[in-house]
Amino acid sequence: MIEVSKVTKRFGDNQVLRGVDLTVAGGRVMGLVGPNGAGKTTLIKTLLGLCQPTSGEIRIDGETILGTEGSYRARIGYMPQIARFPENLTGAELFDMLRDLRGEPGALDAELLRGFSLDGQLDKPLRVLSGGTRQKVNACLALLFRPSILVLDEPTAGLDPLSSAILKDRILSLRSEGVTVLVTSHIMSELEELCDDVAFLLDGVTRFVGPVAQLTAMTQKANLERAIAALMIREVA
Repeated sequence: MIEVSKVTKRFGDNQVLRGVDLTVAGGRVMGLVGPNGAGKTTLIKTLLGLCQPTSGEIRIDGETILGTEGSYRARIGYMPQIARFPENLTGAELFDMLRDLRGEPGALDAELLRGFSLDGQLDKPLRVLSGGTRQKVNACLALLFRPSILVLDEPTAGLDPLSSAILKDRILSLRSEGVTVLVTSHIMSELEELCDDVAFLLDGVTRFVGPVAQLTAMTQKANLERAIAALMIREVA
């Protein structure tokens, strides 16, 4: 579903991506991990068309996205770590505004809406909502147009344990429906719970891409957190 081939990105003298290779299979959850500054955010921005790579190739469902008008983005639901909403709008008005911009009806995910108990919150201005409630709106927004690809950046940040569990259950349910998910998180236990595969970035290069079980077996570690730590030690040494 997502193919990244030899992608580089330079900002002036700073080369952030140094030839990233990554394939995310359809209907699977891929965890994107690495230390701060590894290039995760820049890679996500290139997938979303928010910045153009210096070189390389990116394909979505077999079609190149570089140099296109960006229509492929209609298939992607994006949940940033911190969403920037117009503060004067209510949640309901925000959803309506995006429907108008897209020219599509866009239905709220009833299961997520019910689990988050958002019904009584969507008529309030976004500026008065708590950080956790805004994150719930952020999640519902990512699913508004029934995307076939989800890109989630620290999706449970700010959520209470129950809401976090509800969102993770919904992600797994969407995967079973064939949705492809790329997710970043610093919580390795969360990724171990969600992900089929993991991609480890370090200094702008993918140092490992494959199933979680393959990584834990290769490093002889009991869980993903220990496996990633071992991989970092090995790569830095």
